[in-house]
Amino acid sequence: MTHFPSRAVLTVVILTVGLATACSTTGSPQGDSPRKPAHTGATTGSGAGAPTEVRAPTANAAFDYQLGGAYPPPGKVRAVSRDREAKPVDGLYNICYVNAFQTQPGEAVTWWKKHHPELLLKNDDGDLVIDADWSEPLLDISTAAKRTALMNIVGPWIDGCAAAHYDAVEPDNLDSYERSEGKLTPQHAAAFARLLADRAHQRHLAIAQKNTADLLPQRARIGFDFAVVEECGRYKECPEFSDAYGDKVFDIEYTKKDFADACRAWGKDLSITLRDRDVRPAGTDGYTYQSC
Repeated sequence: MTHFPSRAVLTVVILTVGLATACSTTGSPQGDSPRKPAHTGATTGSGAGAPTEVRAPTANAAFDYQLGGAYPPPGKVRAVSRDREAKPVDGLYNICYVNAFQTQPGEAVTWWKKHHPELLLKNDDGDLVIDADWSEPLLDISTAAKRTALMNIVGPWIDGCAAAHYDAVEPDNLDSYERSEGKLTPQHAAAFARLLADRAHQRHLAIAQKNTADLLPQRARIGFDFAVVEECGRYKECPEFSDAYGDKVFDIEYTKKDFADACRAWGKDLSITLRDRDVRPAGTDGYTYQSC
């Protein structure tokens, strides 16, 4: 089950990544925003690759989910999630948002169609499989070869998060298989997530599981270090994520009632945040922020 905030339509830019791993394409679509110092400790990545020390968060610290645009966080905030094109915040635990399993809408789709049409998921009629809520075509992670090809594009995005000095990465739409018209499976998602986790750990980044309670049993095999969850209070999933990750869970609720209920039940254990569904920047109409 996916519970999304809104996303803005973004333009396409050509990325150059100043790291050893280079993108093998002629460019890549721009940032992934709309559609996330804490007390921290070292943890060891547990994915398929070689273990690497990463800095994982301790939750139950005030958290801000800034996917709709970056702004100075409220004073009590100790952890923040921002789009990969935004800068991290000095002194906070910074999580880098990457739309890893779907494309961005608008001009980003044009980029994928031009450069990598073979990596866009198609149905039996040859049409793109699209997340109707956000007009986002799904990426085709159905084979090992396509997953490897996608890592030549998505991998450098993760490298860029590390180069910008983020602490962690949050790959979104892990559950895209639920919208794939039967073309993708949880096993495909887990296999691609393992590649993402390995790349993150190689770059000394922690990696968050985004939603997708069905994959909690595979979290250690994949290599997830903590969770970013939307509306686990509303959908009664907080116990499952808490059992899996202890207090390393950042939950975002989108209604005052769900937020109050989640704070009452889980505020002592998890980091619970109230945001408006469009995750608007502070100072704009409709902006909402509160934490337990």
